[in-house]
Amino acid sequence: MTIDVALVDDQELVRTGLAMVVDATDDIRIVVQAADGVEAVSKLAETKVDVVLMDVQMPRMDGVEATGVVAARENAPKVILLTTFDLDEYAIAGLRAGASGFLLKDASAGEVLHAIRAVHAGDAVIARSTTRRMLDQLAVARDTSSLLKRLTARERDVLLEIAQGYSNAETAQRLFLSEATVKTHVGHLLAKLEVRDRVQAVIFAYENGLVRPS
Repeated sequence: MTIDVALVDDQELVRTGLAMVVDATDDIRIVVQAADGVEAVSKLAETKVDVVLMDVQMPRMDGVEATGVVAARENAPKVILLTTFDLDEYAIAGLRAGASGFLLKDASAGEVLHAIRAVHAGDAVIARSTTRRMLDQLAVARDTSSLLKRLTARERDVLLEIAQGYSNAETAQRLFLSEATVKTHVGHLLAKLEVRDRVQAVIFAYENGLVRPS
């Protein structure tokens, strides 16, 4: 299966560099390029993609606003924000807007490709340490205690593992479960918590005090 990707960045040099990285693979291809949020929103309404690499700071419409528009659509693609600083307040706002994670612009080619594949598979792309620093700045936005009560004890265990940055494989090993069982639990807890992906589940866990930043 080929992963279709959109590149959104106001710097042509950045887009060219990312395109070269992606074009060197057999399973990922660039199908859309845009120079700002307005152009991205327009093009993504006409062309279906799986993953969007979205710059945060752009003219006319920034990456956060564009992410909110794109993520709200039916069958929305996964969005990875590209940020200059790992504590960028816009990145936090982007996660709230529906982004599935973020990458620093100095990420290696391997990290970019891994992030695209991971997000496409439904995983997160935020480093554990950075996740904790960023989520330490998040305030509780809604009363979600009733949603938390929907989880079984095992689903709650899996949520705690996700919130600490563990992958499905690592969670399976730590909880003595099969990876397939972990994936099933993840799917159930996402539905019960009414969140769209693992990143939103992590935010939920921190907002509700299940995990504290170290």
